[in-house]
Amino acid sequence: MLKKPLHLACVLLVAAAVAGASLVPPALAQGRKLKIGVVYDYTGPLAGGGSDLHALGAKIMIDYFAKKGGVEGYGIEAIYADAQSKPDIAINEAVRLVEQEKVDMLLGFYSSAQCVPVAARVEQLRKFMWITTCISSAVLENRNLKYVFRVQPSGRQFGLMSMDFIAKNAKAKFGKEPKDLKVAIIHEDGAYGIDVSKGNEEGAKKAGFNVVLKEGYSATTPDLSSLVIKLKRARPDVLFHTGYNPDIALFLRQAREQGLKFSALVGHGAGYGVYDKLKEAVGKDVNHVFNVDPISIWLANEKALKPELVPLIKMVGDEYDKARPGTQVKS
Repeated sequence: MLKKPLHLACVLLVAAAVAGASLVPPALAQGRKLKIGVVYDYTGPLAGGGSDLHALGAKIMIDYFAKKGGVEGYGIEAIYADAQSKPDIAINEAVRLVEQEKVDMLLGFYSSAQCVPVAARVEQLRKFMWITTCISSAVLENRNLKYVFRVQPSGRQFGLMSMDFIAKNAKAKFGKEPKDLKVAIIHEDGAYGIDVSKGNEEGAKKAGFNVVLKEGYSATTPDLSSLVIKLKRARPDVLFHTGYNPDIALFLRQAREQGLKFSALVGHGAGYGVYDKLKEAVGKDVNHVFNVDPISIWLANEKALKPELVPLIKMVGDEYDKARPGTQVKS
């Protein structure tokens, strides 16, 4: 189990965005330099919930290309901004980077609650926005955006995949046919959680699961004990949870304290991708949690990659170790 999984998808998405910088018309570059505005949550709950890891991966790749002299004759200058885990700050920082810092493109963004409004504003400004994370379908679906891009599975797909995983293992692992399996779907009630839960619900219907509870909650709530009580009454075999942190840690602590029992717990990225935070909350029990997420760079199958990507991934791993010395990265 990874202690701090730096996702291969995030690293390669940043590499693609920077390497594709030559797509920007020469007129937009300032003195043959490409200015990139990088927006992540460096403070607030989303930082420890995974945003800081994505920010680190982005910085590693940007620094890598900058040291190589840039791309296609363009130097690279990155200007970093903190969204502070707040959608309004994310919007303000994006606008500031475009209008005051005169960046040529924006990169990053972790929370779907930020990406939905930011994407609309950046589209108005006609600047290139390359999203590395925010998975909610609401970011792009039916919006006809021309300047906003995301090469990432959607939240709905995350929800569908987790249900399919359990359906395929129901008989072998639970000794039950899918129609006899009771499942519960809980999620933070922002754009991210709602989208994944829709995929969960769709996947549950397809598999024939018995959904005994589906409920959302505010990611900033100080107490989830009432939700735990409802789950104890519903008695699901499998719990599907979508959240950030500290809401995930809060739920897991209160579930353990109140004696909630289930056969399996499946998370959907974000807070479930930050192993050390989960371990702080539930100790060794975290090793029995399943998570749907892009693969960690340290678990990538080299034989399935293009040869030129292998040294690049090793470089990222080495730079990560320098930035976070002493962190375990092997499964």
